[in-house]
This record gives sequence, C-alpha cells and structure tokens, in this order.
Amino acid sequence: MRFLCLHGKGTSAAIFKSQSTAFRARLSDDFTFDFVDGFLSSDPAPGIDLFYPPPYYSFWNDLAVESVRKSHAWLRNLLARDGPYDGVMCFSQGCSLIASFCLYHQAETPDEPLPFKVAVFICGGVPMQVLEDVGIEVSQEAWEINNKSARALAEQASTDAILKSGLDRWVNAEGARSDGDGPFDPANVFGLDFTTMPKHAQIKLPTVHIYGNKDPRCTASLQLSHFSDPKFRKLYDHGGGHDVPRKTDVSESIAQLVEWSALAAGVR
Repeated sequence: MRFLCLHGKGTSAAIFKSQSTAFRARLSDDFTFDFVDGFLSSDPAPGIDLFYPPPYYSFWNDLAVESVRKSHAWLRNLLARDGPYDGVMCFSQGCSLIASFCLYHQAETPDEPLPFKVAVFICGGVPMQVLEDVGIEVSQEAWEINNKSARALAEQASTDAILKSGLDRWVNAEGARSDGDGPFDPANVFGLDFTTMPKHAQIKLPTVHIYGNKDPRCTASLQLSHFSDPKFRKLYDHGGGHDVPRKTDVSESIAQLVEWSALAAGVR
C-alpha cells in the first residue's frame, strides 16, 4: 500500500514525516509513505519554527481559486511522474488540496476514475471558495464559522500561545462533537446544507477523517467528512488540537484506520 503524503501550509515533508512517526511505526512494511514538499516557499506555520527548522513550503499562499487550481496541475504532474499511488495521506492544507482536487474531478470528469483509491484526511477541510466555484451554496453562517475558526487557529497555534499555555491553548468554540454524539443534521453541518448538494458534490473514495475536538478548525474537518459516503468513511476524534498527538492509544487507533483504508480500497 503506497501513500502519497502531503503536509500542511508552512511546514514540509520532513515535518509531516516526523508528525506521523508514532502511528506509522505500528504499521507493517506493506505500507510505504512518500513525503513530498510543496512547490512554493512559505513562511512557517504559526508556532512551527519553535519545533522545526526551515525550509517551509506550501501548496498555495492565498486562497484564490486560481491558486488552488495551480496546485492541482502540480499534483497531476507529480502523480504522472512518481505514481501510481494507492492512497493519499494529508494534513491541514494537504487535505484541502486533495479534497478540492476530488471535488473538481467529480464536477468536471465524473466518468474518469480518481488517480488514487483512498484518502486519509488529518485535521483538514475544503476551502469555501472552492465549494462556491463548483456550484455549492455556502451560507453566510458557514462563511462566518469558517473565518472565525481560521482566526482562532492562527491565535492558538502562535508562538505566544504555545509559550503561555502549551497544549492547554487548544479551544474549539463551535461545539465540535465526538463520534459518540450522534448524527449531524445534514441540513446544517456548520452552515452547509448537504440535503441540497448537487450530485457531483461528493468524494467517491473510501475516506478516513481524523480530527481533534479541541481544534478550532474541527468544524472544517467535520464538514469535509460529509462529502464522503457514510458507508465508506471512518471518523476518529483524537481528542487534541490542530496536530497529530503521539499518545499510544491515539497512534494505535490511527494505525488501525490506515489498515482499514487499505482493506476498503481493495489493496489488502
């Protein structure tokens, strides 16, 4: 099972490799992971330079649709050059790249298969600008939640917050819910109405959605999960913030989900 691994904005392949070490160590040698740097130089993500040295990269440095589409062209070239990959594993902005790629693919070339069989999303969502561009109505409530959560993430991930509060800095103000809290109302998933979505607004892959209920951007992760068929998706709340906790129980759970993804994709 070969995974392409895409990091978050203002980090790097080496950083994502480090962040994911604990759960990858619990997987057999049947799983291989190809960590790739973004194609744009970037300032460090808030607080990341306290833990990791440069260089830092991103897949886009603004959220214009044109910038997102440029990242898709880069991805297609990468897949043609270095693929095939059985799956993709991504964190934060890497999730936005893959999720937006899938939605555009389904809207524009629905009869062609995606170039990978499964996606593992960690603390990521899909940009509101992309949703509107593929014909999805984004309510004012959804925009307000999106903007508020983005500001909260920047504040809580900052160097000042880390030095002042450590792990206690993570607070999600939007009432994120864990797996045991029951189903969402599909007519209002943090402002998105999934009962009126166009038919192409779906990710036709087995997916894993890993999020933390203390992550300010948890709302985006949960919205993203609703673009996947409930019969072919798994959700897991790691209990933390916008990161990949390395606690033993969390690492074991994530490893099990990666193994499930291989089975769901028919690779094992």
